[in-house]
Amino acid sequence: MNYNTGKRIISAVCIALVLCFSFAGCTMTGGAGAGDAAGAGQSMQMILSIVVLFAVFYFFMIRPEKKRKKQAEELRSSLSTGEKIVTIGGMMGTIVNVTDESITFETGEDRVRIEVAKWAVSKKTK
Repeated sequence: MNYNTGKRIISAVCIALVLCFSFAGCTMTGGAGAGDAAGAGQSMQMILSIVVLFAVFYFFMIRPEKKRKKQAEELRSSLSTGEKIVTIGGMMGTIVNVTDESITFETGEDRVRIEVAKWAVSKKTK
């Protein structure tokens, strides 16, 4: 996990906690003097706060991760020969051959060919 992901998670948790406290309230009163209507109101506030908590987690963590995965899949499926790439290990080269599962690329003037899995491609370079 990198620094920006950690900051996002912490900010999402803080926002969710603030929203939960604002909807449900910080006091948990009730007991012998409380009626059924007050108990039902508190239950609805608690359910609403849980729903808001899940919505915040979805929009701050799950949805952006799905978008990043989709972009990475599109990048890997659009690779063709002649393009320059960088792998997740930091190796750079020009694609020589593309199959369904792997990519073969040359690393430089010495024409060393390396075959890696498609998921190991990090990005295209210019």
